[in-house]
Amino acid sequence: VPRTFKARIPKGVTDGQKMRLAGKGGRGSHGGKDGDLYLNIALQPHPLFRPSEHDLFLDLPVTPWEAALGATVEVPTLEGSVSLKIPAGTPGGRKMRMAGKGLPKPKGGHGDQYVLIQIAIPTALTEQERALYQQLAEISSFKPRGMMGRTAAGQ
Repeated sequence: VPRTFKARIPKGVTDGQKMRLAGKGGRGSHGGKDGDLYLNIALQPHPLFRPSEHDLFLDLPVTPWEAALGATVEVPTLEGSVSLKIPAGTPGGRKMRMAGKGLPKPKGGHGDQYVLIQIAIPTALTEQERALYQQLAEISSFKPRGMMGRTAAGQ
């Protein structure tokens, strides 16, 4: 017979963790004690954060000029937004750690939040923006593919 009851899920449980509820399982046979119920914890996906144990991961889109010049940007956390300084010359894929901004731990403290920098490229440019990008392309000495062409050809 199905039963309904409330269970307190403590702070700090993680995805995939098992939790035992003593005496909440099947009825005991021949007057014995009721069995235990085991719950498998499954966290619902969050639209921004990906948990890993007590740490959180967040993909943060930044503009090319924020990555190149540096910027201070607002970053969402579980407790609200905080300012994060993006150093000049930050490459896409850089992982930045925000200590203590992750999930609570069962015995106190919090995990960390990791911000993964994703450089967002505008898909629709005004004429002025296109002209500025073209000007940058003409004057820049930055060649991210370097020797790839020669190496691929075996030269």
